[in-house]
Amino acid sequence: MTIQLLVTDGDLAVQGDPLDGWTDLDATKRFNEPASGTVQLPATPEVMAQLQPGNRLVVIRDGQVWTAGPMEIPTDYSWSVDQDPGDGSVTVAFSDDLAVIAGFITWPAPASAWTSQQGNTWRQLNTANSETIIRTLVNENCGPGALPARRIPNLTLAAAAGVGTTTTVRTRFEPLLEVSRRVAIDGGRIGFRTQQTATGIEFSCYAPADLTGTARFSLGLGNLRSLQYKASAPAATHVLVAGSETEGSTTRAFVERSDAAAAAAWWRVERYLDGSSETDAEGELTAAGSAELGESAAPVELATVTVDTPDLRAGVDYDLGDRVSVALPHGLEVTDVVRSIHLQATPDSGEYVSAVVGSPTATTDPQMVRLVRTLTRRLGRLEAR
Repeated sequence: MTIQLLVTDGDLAVQGDPLDGWTDLDATKRFNEPASGTVQLPATPEVMAQLQPGNRLVVIRDGQVWTAGPMEIPTDYSWSVDQDPGDGSVTVAFSDDLAVIAGFITWPAPASAWTSQQGNTWRQLNTANSETIIRTLVNENCGPGALPARRIPNLTLAAAAGVGTTTTVRTRFEPLLEVSRRVAIDGGRIGFRTQQTATGIEFSCYAPADLTGTARFSLGLGNLRSLQYKASAPAATHVLVAGSETEGSTTRAFVERSDAAAAAAWWRVERYLDGSSETDAEGELTAAGSAELGESAAPVELATVTVDTPDLRAGVDYDLGDRVSVALPHGLEVTDVVRSIHLQATPDSGEYVSAVVGSPTATTDPQMVRLVRTLTRRLGRLEAR
């Protein structure tokens, strides 16, 4: 294990020597979501000089960038004459560059100034490839094609990967990443990410790989330390979408999206969803229902603590979004998507890598956290109307 920590400014210029003396590193990468992490450091003058607002933290694992992005809390400092009579210690909380993109909303007229937005205007992209839609939304809201004041410095779009399937989106004033995730689920379950390069930060889409035949974890293979498996009933098997009401009209468009297999295996669970358009002429209501159905699939949560081997390494041989296999001790084999990869390391004990594998709702977050996130997303859509 070789881990190096660097601090850069917003233009990716390294600010000093690699951070030395760190005692605890905890970093989690997530599929189609911003990463999160913390690192504890000695609060020496050399270290503190680099921990400035606007700077970024780069975690390099075995010569490859593991994660890179802004320091959300550059200095959480503590000192005690009893416990740490020296310089004290500082904990840094950081994310990756998707967190910066997450700070933007979708403008209905992204080429116009905020004061020129119209209340009845929507940004609509119909029957287009999901990669094209996501790239377009990112580009026009915070990428090179955005208004100068909204551009993220050094952010570029990588070459199109040619992934995804046809879908549609209708949005205004919604969180940019929430819309992108919705499009990614309905448009072929593709992934998107930011990557630091030698010259800047690239945003790209990609098709996760099916590695169930090669990326396998089991006690017999010696690459599995522990696991926790949980299968739950679906949150919805039938999503009933209603189009927005038209003033003076007594009719309303209705669309149903269902998962017959899940309903047969478990039971019928209905969920009502307000659509953002009056009709389904361009597939807007269908797309919204499909995305909601995908997020409500029967959660399979599999938290594993894995061990890197020469043949199977996190971030090298499998990554976020890839489909992998895990053999449970009682004979059941689970195959699903890698939702997050968690790196924990200390200089003394080395590193531990764990992965959360499962459906879109598979998470280590408490149920209340998931509920708050869902309500926040839906309230945001209501406020945008």
